[in-house]
Amino acid sequence: MARIIFASNNTGKVGEVAELVRPAGHDVIPQSEYLVPEAEETGRTFVENALIKARNACEHTRLAAIGDDSGLEVDALDGEPGIHSARYAGEHGDDEANNSLLLAELAGIPAQERTARFRCVMVYLRHADDPAPLICQGVWQGHILEAPRGAGGFGYDPVFWVPGEGCSAAELPAATKNELSHRGQALRALVEALRGERD
Repeated sequence: MARIIFASNNTGKVGEVAELVRPAGHDVIPQSEYLVPEAEETGRTFVENALIKARNACEHTRLAAIGDDSGLEVDALDGEPGIHSARYAGEHGDDEANNSLLLAELAGIPAQERTARFRCVMVYLRHADDPAPLICQGVWQGHILEAPRGAGGFGYDPVFWVPGEGCSAAELPAATKNELSHRGQALRALVEALRGERD
């Protein structure tokens, strides 16, 4: 199997990506196995940050890499937290604090105005100087709950209501989440693009 570095140390993301990419003949390795340092996300868009992360992984491993950037866009907050989703409350990756701040910011906002979406951009770089990266994205529409529900998933999953399923993203079985999610959509598009390159 061809090795691809996934430019993230988030175990939840690594698991989701590996499960979806493996059937296409690629072995996804988290960058931590190569002691790749975290890239500083200085981009102003999801695409820029995904490219920064993928290029950083390529440079340190000399292998192809997948980088992703994703976030939650809440309409009542003018698209925030957006690219700042992982560090919305200040410290990177503090899911509980991020969710608490989000719910506080939306206090008093009626249910019909709590529309939101997860957005994910995935990029694939063949090498650090790849002039034509593969770029795919996915969008998952939903609403923000007034309180967390469910113990699964990660990030904002407990406060993200999935209308078609009648539950939060944190209450979905993993297979269903992978089918519906922004990351699943972006990754399936990327897998198809990778298959097209081999054909």
